[in-house]
Amino acid sequence: MASKDNYDESSIRVLKGLEPVRERPGMYTRTDNPLHIIQEVIDNAADEALAGFAKKIQVTLNTDQSITVEDDGRGIPVGLHPEEKVPVVEIVFTRLHAGGKFDKKAGGAYAFSGGLHGVGVSVTNALSTKLEVAVTRDGQVNELIFADGGNVQTPLHVIDTAPKRKSGTRVRVWPDAKYFDSATIPQQELIHLLRSKAVLMPGVQVSLTIEKTGDTRKWVYEDGLAGYLKEELNDVDLLIPLFNGQEYAGAHHEQFAEGEGAAWVVAWTTEGNVVRESYVNLIPTVNGGTHESGLREGLFHALNAFAGMHNLLPKGIKLLPEDVFSRASFVLSAKVLDPQFQGQVKERLNSRDAVKLVSGFVKSAFELWLNSHVDYGKKLAEFAIAQAQARSKSAQKVEKRKSSGVAVLPGKLTDCESSDVTRTEV
Repeated sequence: MASKDNYDESSIRVLKGLEPVRERPGMYTRTDNPLHIIQEVIDNAADEALAGFAKKIQVTLNTDQSITVEDDGRGIPVGLHPEEKVPVVEIVFTRLHAGGKFDKKAGGAYAFSGGLHGVGVSVTNALSTKLEVAVTRDGQVNELIFADGGNVQTPLHVIDTAPKRKSGTRVRVWPDAKYFDSATIPQQELIHLLRSKAVLMPGVQVSLTIEKTGDTRKWVYEDGLAGYLKEELNDVDLLIPLFNGQEYAGAHHEQFAEGEGAAWVVAWTTEGNVVRESYVNLIPTVNGGTHESGLREGLFHALNAFAGMHNLLPKGIKLLPEDVFSRASFVLSAKVLDPQFQGQVKERLNSRDAVKLVSGFVKSAFELWLNSHVDYGKKLAEFAIAQAQARSKSAQKVEKRKSSGVAVLPGKLTDCESSDVTRTEV
């Protein structure tokens, strides 16, 4: 290695394989606890369900602090990669940029998935002391075991036979505590994640088993987003009935690929907390993004046009998106062909086309809904107008204060409140 004062060819270090992840884990995942690296495995199982090949996803919190995720999908391919000459399942867990999600052509393994920005289960492997993969496929059960952050401990081998029709993938992960602030998986967050996956995949059974207590919870939502949002709102009175719908591009759509679009449910309430959740290809986007902007834009333009058509707007009042959206709760699930996210943890969607994608579908559907339910449309418009009037009044007060002629004091000083000159004059 070069000395402290030298900067030459030997000063440059090349990180190989999964070493970059172990060196800088915070660049690839959240490090407060291991939930996000487990979510990568759950997302893979969910992608199989999203593609229509899995009906069950089972998660188990084992007594030894490991976590098992199992699905009944097609099973990760175990044959040799044509170029790399290494079992495909090994590549998936050891290469940062490998997987079926890169095949975006029509008929690819995952036309819609969590996208290319996150680096998937290879990060899970890198930040684990041990990881076991069992793949059931083509009448065989194959096993592959990694240790010490992604090194192959036991190469891929057949451990059992299975019925030809049976398939799936089971992954067991032992997260490495040294990479996380806490080694404990927050159960409530995990439950929320699994429940939301079930909501977004009507008819797919998602379950969680706590091995220590023997408790198992199962979620199957046949009515999808609407039932979930009602639960989350705790039966709070709604201003108008739920607005829910879904719209996806057909094979000959001018702007978007076949299957791109969104499903949504929106509720307006006058009190209580608002609930807002969004997803892209089943990935939770806790920091929102362009698909949420599209929902907001579509709702606003539809209601604004409705209010104008029915002459509901008072003179001098102009609606803004915040007037329509401030008391709106929603669950939004977008399907985007090649999503671009901000940061590796995929918590915010940055795809610019998603605004137009979602707003276009939502606007046309909401316009139709409003004109089919005119009384509810007027009630919502009046509510938004009241919000706009309150906003306008508040702005006038601020403006009046600014133009009162009194010099504005520095932040550390305040206006004198006493009129007693013996106390106020120096």
